[in-house]
Amino acid sequence: MSRSLLSYETLVHAVAGATGSVVGMAVFYPLDILRSRLQVDESDKLKGSPWELLLRLANDEGVLSLYRGLTPVLQSLSVSNFVYFYTFHALRKSSPKSNSALQDLTFGVLAGIVNVLITSPLWVVNTRMKLEKDNYPSLIGGVAEIFKKEGVRGLWSGTIPSLLLVSNPAIQFMVYESIKRKLLSTRNFDNFTAFMVGAIAKGIATTITYPLQLIQSRLRAGTSIKPLFKDMKSKPSTIFRGLETKLLQTVMTAALMFVIYEKLVRLVLTIMKVKMAKRP
Repeated sequence: MSRSLLSYETLVHAVAGATGSVVGMAVFYPLDILRSRLQVDESDKLKGSPWELLLRLANDEGVLSLYRGLTPVLQSLSVSNFVYFYTFHALRKSSPKSNSALQDLTFGVLAGIVNVLITSPLWVVNTRMKLEKDNYPSLIGGVAEIFKKEGVRGLWSGTIPSLLLVSNPAIQFMVYESIKRKLLSTRNFDNFTAFMVGAIAKGIATTITYPLQLIQSRLRAGTSIKPLFKDMKSKPSTIFRGLETKLLQTVMTAALMFVIYEKLVRLVLTIMKVKMAKRP
């Protein structure tokens, strides 16, 4: 296949990445709800282990509260990961050089920037819907309403930390692809291996970039970050509030995503090769 930004192979990677992310998020969504609450809500009732907090929220607010805003999140995630995977693999495919960790990091950053600039309004709506700050009729309806009330600034609130956070998926992909290349040279990259490597890669990326994620969530929710910096003076660990839940949610989600992604890519590309081989 030619080195082009437009190719069936790149499209396969994008669709597989989007599908894997949607399935992973759907499975572990309650943890994402809890993560959002911990990052923004200062309530004393949000103290305890992730499992204790989930049970408490389900008991106090109902089981359905753990799935609040699921549909718009999955819609946004599918668009976001399609854009990210497509851009990342298009850049890799168009590059004449062999793949390396530094190259993966660079392409990951570029893909992240494109993704943030395109999809930030969707995530602003999502954050507010999950926290019940606003009750929008739909994802697009929420975008329109925020634009009407707050303008462009409202839709892209939190964009600066989001741009800084492109380092998260960039680090994740760099670690994932680096380990994958080494393992492929010595063994088969099966489902369990993909799951473990995906978990390790996301765990490293999340821990490194978490303080920025906390600030990003508060800005998207329309919550002041001044109290956060004030609390940090007396308790520096405040900047990692909710990290345990975030790691649990994002690591499991990313690990499952990479398993589905790898399986879909192998399946579709194998079918494509078979069809091409049968052509006269």
